[in-house]
Amino acid sequence: MKYKRILLKLSGESLMGNKQQGIDEQRLEEYAQQIADVVKRGIQVGIVIGGGNIFRGLSGAGRGFDRVKGDQMGMLATVINSLALSSALEKIGVKARVLTAVCMEPIGEFYSKWKAVETLERGEVAIFSAGTGNPYFTTDTGSALRGIEIEADVMLKGTRVDGIYTADPEKDPAAIKFTEITYDEIYAKGLKVMDLTATTMCKENHLPIIVFDMDTPGNLLKVVDGENVGTVVHN
Repeated sequence: MKYKRILLKLSGESLMGNKQQGIDEQRLEEYAQQIADVVKRGIQVGIVIGGGNIFRGLSGAGRGFDRVKGDQMGMLATVINSLALSSALEKIGVKARVLTAVCMEPIGEFYSKWKAVETLERGEVAIFSAGTGNPYFTTDTGSALRGIEIEADVMLKGTRVDGIYTADPEKDPAAIKFTEITYDEIYAKGLKVMDLTATTMCKENHLPIIVFDMDTPGNLLKVVDGENVGTVVHN
């Protein structure tokens, strides 16, 4: 195994599957099975999920919501997704623990690094919800922070695209895929891999990122096995 401990970042939108909003149960089960396959290999798995399938704070602010309250609504959306994923994992025999960045007992336990690491070392999946607990920070930044805190070997950013391209491959058929790229090149080329705060945190703390297609079953296991899937971002 190439990695002992990973931080998996999933977007809320990916949980929609073919639906317009909310959670697609089939997609949720597929994700849970991919995660279970990795856990069975003895890899420690921490997860952060976005909330865009339910509510996105920034777009809410554009519709007249107070930005802070909008971001707090988005944090709650991530908790709903985290509970759904923990339920799907437990259904197939994988123990999971939801840790929240804001006090929310008994829905989830209040996050601390030590609680998270204990969970991982017991072989349970730790799901980190409610972002950083602060407005104006994205779940990308939340996942960078948690990945650094738990001393993950790598952050795996599961998306619907199979890596980083010179342009959006869904809009530009001539876009070229990178197999690897440095953080400095991402800045220079203005590529939108994650928001700048998250990218800078990973760069400064030497946390590599692999962007890959999570919607293809089996890809997560290929990534942790060290196969050339997706794009590696490094210093």
